[in-house]
Amino acid sequence: MSHGLYLLNTQPTTAMSPLTFGVAQLNPVIGDLVGNCDRLLIAIQEFAAKGVSLVITPELSICGYPPRDLLMSQQFVHDMQTAIADLASKLPPDIAVIVGTVCPNPEAAQVGGKPLFNSAALLQEGKIKQVFHKRLLPTYDVFDEDRYFAVGNGSQVLTLNFKNGQALRIGVTICEDIWNDHKFWEKRNYAEDPVAELTQNHDLDLLINLSASPYAVKKQQLRENMLSHSAIVHNLPLIYANQVGANDDLIFDGRSMAFSRDGKMVACGKGFEEDLLIINFEDGAKPSPQNGYECDEAEIFAALVLGVRDYVRKCRFKQVVIGLSGGIDSALVAAIATEAIGCENVLGVLMPSPYSSDHSITDAIALANNLGITTQTIPIQPMMSAFESSLANIFTGRASDVTEENLQSRIRGSLLMAISNKFGNLLLSTGNKSEVSVGYCTLYGDMNGGLAAIADVPKTRVFDLCEWLNRTNSKLTIKSKLGQDHRDSSEVIPVNIITKPPSAELKPDQLDQDSLPPYNILDDILDKLIHQHFSAAAIIDSGHEQAIVERVVRLVKIAEFKRRQAAPGLKITDRAFGSGWRMPIASKVTP
Repeated sequence: MSHGLYLLNTQPTTAMSPLTFGVAQLNPVIGDLVGNCDRLLIAIQEFAAKGVSLVITPELSICGYPPRDLLMSQQFVHDMQTAIADLASKLPPDIAVIVGTVCPNPEAAQVGGKPLFNSAALLQEGKIKQVFHKRLLPTYDVFDEDRYFAVGNGSQVLTLNFKNGQALRIGVTICEDIWNDHKFWEKRNYAEDPVAELTQNHDLDLLINLSASPYAVKKQQLRENMLSHSAIVHNLPLIYANQVGANDDLIFDGRSMAFSRDGKMVACGKGFEEDLLIINFEDGAKPSPQNGYECDEAEIFAALVLGVRDYVRKCRFKQVVIGLSGGIDSALVAAIATEAIGCENVLGVLMPSPYSSDHSITDAIALANNLGITTQTIPIQPMMSAFESSLANIFTGRASDVTEENLQSRIRGSLLMAISNKFGNLLLSTGNKSEVSVGYCTLYGDMNGGLAAIADVPKTRVFDLCEWLNRTNSKLTIKSKLGQDHRDSSEVIPVNIITKPPSAELKPDQLDQDSLPPYNILDDILDKLIHQHFSAAAIIDSGHEQAIVERVVRLVKIAEFKRRQAAPGLKITDRAFGSGWRMPIASKVTP
């Protein structure tokens, strides 16, 4: 059976060619209405030149997702209406475009009515021809759509008419609308399934979904399975247009897709890159192998690189500064930053103390040489002495403790912030998820920064990523930016950084495991607690020691006040600290 998609033929004697569709998988800047529309128009013009009949964009493509409380500005909403009308007037003839936008809710004056709809608009022949509204409004994890939007109503069917009198009937869904198939999600019990309602009540030729689905590890395979299932169950070809790019803590991986009615993927957009995807269901094209990743580490690295690059670019920075300790966390962040914005735009600062080992300094310098980044060295002993002298009277009679250790971190944090202020560089903090979870970090010290690049990466995965970097460094653009004489061709991260025991080096002979369980144990407990929502008792029953579990649970709880003051951290898992983590600071919760 052919899986080509033909126009419904109102004149049976007329033979028709299959339609060609386009997905404009673009990276919007939130709030840049004119710029986003200009970039979209250029893409549409390219599609028109290649004979594309219908272009589909991601969710809220006019303003970028998520716009958050920008939507509370009436002027912003008005400007969005102006921008989309202007875009419609500039479209090439004989092409239709479905864009993601917002529309005012005329019934918002009713009690509890929300002022807007999350919408998709059909632009054709210089006008806004039809508008469709999102039905399911997610309010979990990072989503808070019920804050802004009313539940969609009215028909979700687009009838695309052509000059020869023929028509194509398309079911229009927006992101969450397609994620509620009862047969796929056996345990979900939502009252509505917009796709099922569409297909039961209308004779359709095609399903489309405008999406802004954030990245998480292993989520892509779930998406593929779910969308393939939907195509099979409803016996319809399906096109899924997903946003790409990073906005604050959220990373969107793109990978827009198309499936034939038998569930086979016939096209897939690039991951973590803009792409103009052309889809012809008749030609049986298969997704390009470049869209796959050989392992989770390759995919995560690509996500983090995009996250850093977009945060720097969209916040209008040009360079970054990183504190290089000679440890594995700062090494990984430096490698990510170098890949993201180029070695010439990364400054590493070494700040040795009397407790810093010789290898920490030599390892940091070796890393910088491998990456080709510039370094500066600022010993902190003079500042430590100054603080000790200034606090001597008030601290009389009290032994040295964690206070003096934290002062070292805060001295370093102040130096890095001074460099950031003076040169306008973005400071990247280097704490990993394991440390952030249990508060093994210092407020106003190593937590300083404008972006926490690996705050959602557990320590064990930090090691995995660095080992992967060394195995596959020939595939990175890091290498193309450097001559082979700059570093050992076998490594990006010096091996000693990976193999030595982790240490904060804030007192003699200090190791992380003096204060924390071994990271393989800690990370397993944290995964069960944070991601799987296990109780302390359930974690103990899984095989962990009671005393360790109860201590970790307590540390996670009491560190909430630190996390609330942390820089935004790039999200790569389904349960990250930040916008999707909503825990009280003042509470009583016992293991």
